[in-house]
Amino acid sequence: MYKKRLYILVSCCAAAGAVCILRLALLQLFQGEDYRARMDRMRILAPESLPTVRGNILDRTGNVLALDRPVFWLHVNYRLTKSADARYRRAAVLIAAEKGTNRQQAERAYDADNAVQLETLREVIEKCAEVMNCTTDVVLERINEINDRIWERREFYAWSDNCPDSPLNRQYRYVPQSKAREEFAARFDADTRLKLASKSDRREMYNSQLLFELDEAQLARAHSAFLAIKDVDILPEAKRDYPFGAAACQIIGWVGPVQETEREFFHDDTYLRYLDNDICGASGVERVCEALLRGRRGEVTYDKSHNVVARKPAQFGKDIRLSLDIRLQQRIEKFLADRGLNPNADKGAAVVVIDVATADILAMVSTPVFDLNTVRLNYNELAADTVARPLLNKALAEHYPPGSTIKPVLLAIGLKEKKIGPGEIISCPSHAAPEGWPNCLLFRDHFVGHDTKWANTPRNAVRGSCNIFFSHLADRIEPDVLQRRLFEFGYGRRILPGPFALPGQATLDIQSGLNRFLPESTGYISSKIPPGPVTRAENLPGLYRADRKQFGIGQGNLAATVLQVANAAAVLAREGIYKNPRLFLDDADVSNSRQIDLGLSAGTLAVVRDGMRAAVAEVSGTGYNAFKDSPLNRTDVKVFGKTGSTTGRFNAWFVCFAEDSAGRAVSLAIVVEGGKSGSGDAAPLASTILEYCHAAGYIGRKL
Repeated sequence: MYKKRLYILVSCCAAAGAVCILRLALLQLFQGEDYRARMDRMRILAPESLPTVRGNILDRTGNVLALDRPVFWLHVNYRLTKSADARYRRAAVLIAAEKGTNRQQAERAYDADNAVQLETLREVIEKCAEVMNCTTDVVLERINEINDRIWERREFYAWSDNCPDSPLNRQYRYVPQSKAREEFAARFDADTRLKLASKSDRREMYNSQLLFELDEAQLARAHSAFLAIKDVDILPEAKRDYPFGAAACQIIGWVGPVQETEREFFHDDTYLRYLDNDICGASGVERVCEALLRGRRGEVTYDKSHNVVARKPAQFGKDIRLSLDIRLQQRIEKFLADRGLNPNADKGAAVVVIDVATADILAMVSTPVFDLNTVRLNYNELAADTVARPLLNKALAEHYPPGSTIKPVLLAIGLKEKKIGPGEIISCPSHAAPEGWPNCLLFRDHFVGHDTKWANTPRNAVRGSCNIFFSHLADRIEPDVLQRRLFEFGYGRRILPGPFALPGQATLDIQSGLNRFLPESTGYISSKIPPGPVTRAENLPGLYRADRKQFGIGQGNLAATVLQVANAAAVLAREGIYKNPRLFLDDADVSNSRQIDLGLSAGTLAVVRDGMRAAVAEVSGTGYNAFKDSPLNRTDVKVFGKTGSTTGRFNAWFVCFAEDSAGRAVSLAIVVEGGKSGSGDAAPLASTILEYCHAAGYIGRKL
């Protein structure tokens, strides 16, 4: 009996063992790979984002104007900072109360569960204060900023999870966070919002948050202080650096934290969309070229042993090359700010220098300037300066009455339209002009007219800047004809193309609002201000007949940018060929640039050039004194110029082009805000700037 029971027990054990062995064999042979894959997945952590790296901004010779430079930052994780957020504590207590726990018990339980985290955070705050040599209040303020930012995201996600029927989803492609939070507040009471927001966790919230940038000494102290603290890291981050400081600051622009209005861009692209700590272009080329400069973030995946399982490398943003010569730009800026060299250094000024052959903008200066590396710290002070207006690009985004700088263009139009002959005289007598007509400056200052100096022909009228001659000439030209011809020269419209006009950029998705342009004024060439941008001369408001005489001397309702004035001079130097000025370069052949022949005859151009040359090279020319002792006179460079000044709103102007025996040429326009005399305030500055162009190799033989 005993043996029988033993046999039965052994048989059962053998059968059970066989079943186990068979099952093990089946698992190993048929399902082993699947189970091993499941185990591997359990060991793999969630992917971590690699930061984006912006492309560089370069000048025409390859000098780096803006780049991402690696710096070390102290990071803290939201897992730690949220323990100091009273909203999170309140939400936890409310949720516990729903389950029957009274408030005091819930608070004690929450505090007990978070005691270690809160104590660790206090330690972190104290150590941060020591490392950064600041108060604990400063550190706590930074931590509160992190908590506030992430709580706002929580409320946005809570709205998204609980308001799927919201009309905002139909109104916006990407719903603005502020709009969503407004609706969230309207739909739910305060306690409900707290509970819903606390439940709206997203993995991105637990990415490391920037706390402090570390210099070398702080880096060493931080490594020692935070070595054993889990949720504090010291990580390299890219910081935008501007090696030339203030040079071309209004053009290059700067970067800043992502604003709510920017978040819709790239929203559908996981690796391109903006995260909380990202930066984007805030001004200038940095903003205009955001779609090109912004890189794609990468991704790295680790297992629990911190071994790399997979890596998706980041893609750097595209480099942007500008036509500027940053050395020339910097030299002009420093010259204009030097009180020992420029008597008008305390006044705002703007300069544009253009390479005539290519239409490349070699320099676009607006003073005063500011340092791009500190602009975010000083922004409020800079923005509040409404007198000097340092943030404004006065060469591009501001317009001025062009004064007498319009006269060479007006003469070219009058000759083309046969309203004046090359040797025809318009008399400038020694008495006041009739009522409604401008007086000649010579009569205003000396009570004589140009008739006492010479036969007042077109070339002499340019030489002496005769208001009588040009007000009468403008009055002879039909208003619509005058507007159309000025429009052809580039007045009254935008003339600076954006970066997406470059060949090769057409394939970019630029329909989302990122096809931007630098702020550019169109100026005015009509009696009334146009209601919007004008792309065709036919769409301009009319020019009253009575306004033409003021247009003849560059005043009244005529207004232009410094870029427009410099580019019009380049048209004259280019023998009547119009090209849009160029700021963004690529590898395209510049000879393929779009150009328009304005139909100015050789005879017309000869008269205009003769007058502009006489204005700077002959006695009694309005710019003669500024150029009579110029070192350029010892080279093969010839300057063709025109002074200008305006009354009422005082500004001093000078415009010119300078060419050498090899056919190379640059055009230049300068305005000095508050200057009284083009010959005394603007022309001497232009003379020195042309010397800089010669020294940089753009015109003339070496001395």
